[in-house]
Amino acid sequence: MSDKPMNLSNLKPPKGAKHSKKRVGRGQGSGQGTQAGRGHKGAQSRSGYKRKVGFEGGQNPLKRRMPKRGFHNPFSIEYAVVNLDSIAERFDKGTVVTPELLREIGLVKGTAERVKVLARGEIGKGLTIKAHKFSGKAAEKIAAAGGSAETL
Repeated sequence: MSDKPMNLSNLKPPKGAKHSKKRVGRGQGSGQGTQAGRGHKGAQSRSGYKRKVGFEGGQNPLKRRMPKRGFHNPFSIEYAVVNLDSIAERFDKGTVVTPELLREIGLVKGTAERVKVLARGEIGKGLTIKAHKFSGKAAEKIAAAGGSAETL
């Protein structure tokens, strides 16, 4: 290290940290002439070559080696489920419970846009619950407690 005081005008990187870019295809003397590091012939030696995603050099790719399993219905509708006991312990009598409110307090998580109410537990207070779907028992329990189940 030099004995000059350190300031912005005399900063420089340590020796060996910087080096010039390798210039391929610029003559035999460079060591990267002739094929410019691309080997002989074949797709990879040509300009415009792009390897396909998942390509394994001609070997059957993993995606094609794995067996197909099951069936995926593209039209299925996913519901986030909420049980009556968890609604009952978080809301007071007379509250209007909506999917937005359930999301806000953290009872509904995930990406499902619709909400279904299931009948686990008891509900002892009259709540107005708005959801996309109710199980039969859940709707009965809500009505018996003096509340109402409104389907959106």
